[in-house]
Amino acid sequence: MNMYIGNLAYNVTEEDLKGAFAEFGTIESVNVVKDRFSGQSKGFGFVDMPDNSEADRAIKALNGIQIKGRSIKISQSNQKTRGRKKQRRR
Repeated sequence: MNMYIGNLAYNVTEEDLKGAFAEFGTIESVNVVKDRFSGQSKGFGFVDMPDNSEADRAIKALNGIQIKGRSIKISQSNQKTRGRKKQRRR
């Protein structure tokens, strides 16, 4: 399950998120979204866990906790899997 993690402090790293979610199961990927020009975090990211029951437990346990002074918001993401290109209409 791909999860959206919002309201991140700008200094939260992918390692910080990995550490928070690791106790709930296997993590497939972690991505903190950054501005392509400045490299500054945009305050949100994604964590992908292959086991949905582990991801559900993580959401219930971690939603609303504070990481580096900000209460994070977690929800199931509707982000498409990477690697798929958008098709243009002709």
